[in-house]
Amino acid sequence: MALPRLLRLWARAPGLGRALHRAGSASVAPDFNSFVTRTNTCGELRSAHVGQEVTLYGWIQYQRQGLFLVLRDFQGLTQVIIPQDEAHSHVKQLLSNAPVESVVRVTGIVSPRPPGQENLKMPTGDIEVKAETAEILNSCKKLPFEIKDFIKKSEALRMQYRYLDLRSYQLQYNLRLRSQIVMRMREYLCNLHGFVDVETPTLFKRTPGGAKEFLVPSREAGKFYSLPQSPQQFKQLLMVGGLDRYFQVARCYRDEGSRPDRQPEFTQIDIEMSFVDQAGIQRLIEGLLQYSWPEERGCVTTPFPSMTYEEALAEYGTDKPDTRFGMKIMDISDFLRRLDIQFVQNALSYPRGTVKAICIPQGAEIMEIIRRPDGSLKSLLTKFLGEKQQSELIQALNMQVDDVVLLAAGEHKQVCSALGSLRLESADILEAAGLVLRDPATFHFLWVVDFPLFLPKEENPTELESAHHPFTAPHPSDTNLLYSDPTKVRSQHYDLVLNGSEVGGGSIRIHSAEQQRFVLEKVLKEDSEVLSHLLEALEFGAPPHGGIALGLDRLISLIVDAPSIRDVIAFPKSFRGRDLMGSAPDYVTPEELEPYHIQVSWPLAEKEAKQS
Repeated sequence: MALPRLLRLWARAPGLGRALHRAGSASVAPDFNSFVTRTNTCGELRSAHVGQEVTLYGWIQYQRQGLFLVLRDFQGLTQVIIPQDEAHSHVKQLLSNAPVESVVRVTGIVSPRPPGQENLKMPTGDIEVKAETAEILNSCKKLPFEIKDFIKKSEALRMQYRYLDLRSYQLQYNLRLRSQIVMRMREYLCNLHGFVDVETPTLFKRTPGGAKEFLVPSREAGKFYSLPQSPQQFKQLLMVGGLDRYFQVARCYRDEGSRPDRQPEFTQIDIEMSFVDQAGIQRLIEGLLQYSWPEERGCVTTPFPSMTYEEALAEYGTDKPDTRFGMKIMDISDFLRRLDIQFVQNALSYPRGTVKAICIPQGAEIMEIIRRPDGSLKSLLTKFLGEKQQSELIQALNMQVDDVVLLAAGEHKQVCSALGSLRLESADILEAAGLVLRDPATFHFLWVVDFPLFLPKEENPTELESAHHPFTAPHPSDTNLLYSDPTKVRSQHYDLVLNGSEVGGGSIRIHSAEQQRFVLEKVLKEDSEVLSHLLEALEFGAPPHGGIALGLDRLISLIVDAPSIRDVIAFPKSFRGRDLMGSAPDYVTPEELEPYHIQVSWPLAEKEAKQS
């Protein structure tokens, strides 16, 4: 019997195991039927199994008029024929009346499908199982939503019933792919390159710049633990301890509102090495991603291209450029400097004043400077430009008919950031109109290097803060500037960008206690006593060291083209950082708080609502 259209997505699931299994990763394919009472999964039966008696376990995906049902498990689908003869009437009654998503056991004989009823889109589409015995292991009550990927469900409902959402093909695929990639990473790091997998503490203390850390009360009055944003200090201390090469699939915590690419708790591939430089870390990560990359996503070409922070800002308006498409920012200051345009001259008169532009192909519906079919420009700016100057501008920007140019004038960094945002917004508009600019099946890795070591604080520009964290070493060429003009110091920090998203970041660390103390006390004006344990450790023969952390959730979400990292995490928090399934966070009683010497001061309205 033909498989209904609504089942075709799940029919692809049996290919999952093959897609994830890579040559060389194991000498034999995994045995999914070891230690359990089934004989086969629902995705593995083929014509070679015809005539065999099999026992399958799974969920009823679909049932049609008491004639057949489709049984689903993690690996795929199998069509089960419901017997119609009197001798098996109890089996017919059982299977015909079982609700969809009930868990059943079916034992039967594998048979070829009747000629013309094969389903070529279904890996098990050449066979069917004729049921002889069956058992309802657990009946399913009315579902809050159908377990089908193409059925639209609100994210809040999906989060509330996450255990049902996990049955979908896409989430099953995402989580299994994630598991396979992590396993390959472990092989590469531990088996091939001698890294040591070390678990670091989750309960620690507040660190400088750790205002967004979660606090955990202790039984000592007024004392709190902090949940670390990363194992940064511990992995540096492991290098002081002589472990040489550290690796961890690390759970990290950050107390901030969730965004599509952020969660209050997240996972990173955390790495640290002794006696390494920036190039060594980059080669390690390129090899790691090449080794663990899923085959069905194509090949990873190394080495990855690299650009400086200043180049990224000047050409793309961001430190995480999406290099899958052009529309680079171009500096036209020199061209416009000789024109008597007041707003241009005003902008260029300021320190680092500039005029820049981006050319948007076929963007005539967006605005600003547009090239007409006759070669002239349609823009308010043309009243300041003669025909020759218009021609020069068209040539400088390589404009074509119906292209659009967006101009911005002002301070360099502000202009670049504004045009960088407009570049991405324009790409969104053009793609919504049908023009493909960013192929989700294409993966463009990029190293961004030579970041500034310090940045002015937003709330007080006369003070400095670390651009990344206070343990980052200065660029070797700028070490002297650290003591004379720290605002001009570049860092040995490096970010890994994939398709416009930051998927990793790391640095060579400060391994001199004297230099680390200077950065904390003199440059950042921080209390170094909070880090006395680390400063002391650096005085006991700390080796030069550096490392990196890859954001696993974000990396996997890009690989599978998921709209949010929540789609690659088994039990994520909501957009507001809540667990809608378990209703967390939750209230605790005053009696439960008493050992921690804490009292809750309730806002009046909330107190009245709670009491009612």
